[in-house]
Amino acid sequence: MLARCQSASLLGLEACPVTVEVDLAPGLPGLQLVGLPDAAIQESRERVRAALRNSGFRGPLVRVIVNLAPADLRKEGPAFDLPIALALLAASGQLDAPLLKGLWCAGELGLDGSLRPCRGILAVACLAASSEASALIVPEANASEALLVPGLKVIAASSLQEVVTLLRQKPEQRSYRVYSQTEQQPLAKATETPAAIIGQSLAQTALAVTAAGGHHLLMVGPPGCGKTLLARFLPQLLPPLTRQEALEISRVQSIAGVLVSGDGLAKQRPFRAPHHNCSSAALLGGGAIPRPGELSLAHGGVLFLDELAEFPRRVLDQLRQPLEEGVLWLSRARLKCAFPCQITLVAATNPCPCGWYGDPDHTCRCTPLQRQRYWSRLSGPLIDRLDLQLRLERLTSSEIRASLTPTTAAAKAVSTPTPEQIISARQRMKTRNPDGCLNAALSGPQLGDHGGLCDGVLEQWERAVHQRKLSARSGLRVLRVARTLADLRDQAKISGRDLAAALCFRSFDTGN
Repeated sequence: MLARCQSASLLGLEACPVTVEVDLAPGLPGLQLVGLPDAAIQESRERVRAALRNSGFRGPLVRVIVNLAPADLRKEGPAFDLPIALALLAASGQLDAPLLKGLWCAGELGLDGSLRPCRGILAVACLAASSEASALIVPEANASEALLVPGLKVIAASSLQEVVTLLRQKPEQRSYRVYSQTEQQPLAKATETPAAIIGQSLAQTALAVTAAGGHHLLMVGPPGCGKTLLARFLPQLLPPLTRQEALEISRVQSIAGVLVSGDGLAKQRPFRAPHHNCSSAALLGGGAIPRPGELSLAHGGVLFLDELAEFPRRVLDQLRQPLEEGVLWLSRARLKCAFPCQITLVAATNPCPCGWYGDPDHTCRCTPLQRQRYWSRLSGPLIDRLDLQLRLERLTSSEIRASLTPTTAAAKAVSTPTPEQIISARQRMKTRNPDGCLNAALSGPQLGDHGGLCDGVLEQWERAVHQRKLSARSGLRVLRVARTLADLRDQAKISGRDLAAALCFRSFDTGN
């Protein structure tokens, strides 16, 4: 007897429909899987057998063939345990086959028949809704993900026995769960500037420009000057997530398997800080069936690369195209996947291997050749793509002491842009710029049409580009930063003051 159950396989950020076919035939007892399954699916034979037996069902005593169609699509992961078990029950007559018509399901089975969460349920739910599925069966821990898709009926269960009991009920008696806007928790809001960050007024301004305009930031300074603290503070300056952004972030996290079970929609912008010895696959993503890496996991948020000069140059150079386009393409012989990576890159590094080059109180132990080798890991084209390049100094003891007194620290931080000013600046960009893009994404012609330059500013910019020997990319990035500085001051046009401030953030165009 032949039975079918509908499921899906992950392909990049999308899900592809997969039909699970089970056929029982005379012969020696055994279960054979075909259709390019990976090792996790091959092992589902033992999980399904044990789950059926421990749930009170008869195990297969004949030859069983399980086909995952289409046969030329490679499948991976344990999410096919549940559809295989349900199709096997239907094929053996323990479950009416018409009950599976129009149903989609995904879930991993424990040996006791319990349903365990699996990754990518949000993508599967989106595909099921677009395919007009009658309902989607998922583990209870994945219900919050599936319920993010409007118009989809969701059946959440904690065990195989519970699933069968629900399917045997009449359709009008089943307890479906559907999307409800009121059930979703409110998104996190931006917080106020903490009093601990003081004494780095230029760095705070750079963070505000980064948060408002989506610019990339490089901080160079000796150990202990606050690079990491400033980078970890940046997500608090970013505007709250919109629902569309939260859905995109949740989908990427679901595919990668890092979305916390039960949380549903992402509430905060991501902050990812990979170690400098990570591989290119870990940073950008990879695998036979590509999965997102740290770059895509930071989509909509901040990617912090601490000790930038310690990263292998071949790894850093692969960031060039994604930083420009906001999307990463991973190609394989059989497929090509696109992963979103519209990130704010924050990089930090020491000025030399020992960290004390240029510090007035410490003597650098590095030779000129060592410093040259250290900085040679950062290619010119990569530094060219970093809009803000900032040199930091260590705080004095009096400045550190002031951070222990909240009122004094708050008083010193008054002049720096607040989260409310950043949100207002972004709103002006959304109204003025084409397609509502951020200033960092403006092209040259768009800068000329929508940038709003005061008289004489373009001539000042031209002289600065010539004197500093800036590349075309660097010169345009200076104008974009100046546009963001004007937006933070609620100015319609870029003034010479904004241009001069933007040029202050280009510290490494002529060397370190």
